[in-house]
Amino acid sequence: MSEKVWFITGASRGFGRIWAEGALERGDKVVATARSVESLSGLAEKYGDAVLPLALDVTKREQVEDVIPKAHAHFGRLDVVINNAGYALLAAVEEASEADVRAEFDTNFFGALAVIQTVLPLLRQQGSGHILGVSSVAGVSAGAVMSFYNASKWAFEALHEGLSKEVAGFGIKVTLIEPGAYATDFGSQSSLKIAAGLDAYADIRAQLFAYGAQIEFGDPQATLPAILKVVDAEHPPLRIFFGTEGMPVVRAAFAERLALWEAWEDTSNAAQGVSRKHVLDFA
Repeated sequence: MSEKVWFITGASRGFGRIWAEGALERGDKVVATARSVESLSGLAEKYGDAVLPLALDVTKREQVEDVIPKAHAHFGRLDVVINNAGYALLAAVEEASEADVRAEFDTNFFGALAVIQTVLPLLRQQGSGHILGVSSVAGVSAGAVMSFYNASKWAFEALHEGLSKEVAGFGIKVTLIEPGAYATDFGSQSSLKIAAGLDAYADIRAQLFAYGAQIEFGDPQATLPAILKVVDAEHPPLRIFFGTEGMPVVRAAFAERLALWEAWEDTSNAAQGVSRKHVLDFA
């Protein structure tokens, strides 16, 4: 197996840190980025020249456009690009401010978009590369008081699915990692923002927190062999769940959707009217 060069956002903690260390331990090179470069100092001390720590706030487009070419030039290529930076906004739709929602999308969607758009010309020139986006089980099924986080991840999912069809001809692979609940610090104040609640939604919020207290969290270290298998695969999946939570959720969600669509299929078909040819003009 040839040595790979990784570029990881949000590498100071959680999955990003674990995957960065795992890649370095097996002899790969890593460009580790985080908003504070000081949070990456332990990597540099342990792995020396094999790691390039860089400060990067993905919400600052100009910083993304400066850092990625430097990273590529430093190691001569980028093989694995992981958009891992993100956080969750917990709020009922009525509770969140527009500023909070925009901030959620600036990190979870537009930050990832900036990385992808900046790195793509370099990967196309290489004729290779693997873009991985860290989504969530929340990217395939939405829940109460999570709508904005769900929305950011649903947009994230659509972005990567469309991207995969655009870049396959350039030798570029795309994978969505969809983790369930893990015992990282994702529930800390740096990864979780809770909007001021309205009394009307107190019961729903309490139900969410009660459910969260019952969840069995996965071991984040156990994701390392999985991510290595994905990046080493000749034909990696477009989507893969990490953990046991995803498959039961998606089976139930899609069964419910199909049942509802089928129940209303006659109405849907009647809404077609009389079919006719229509030429679209894209000029």
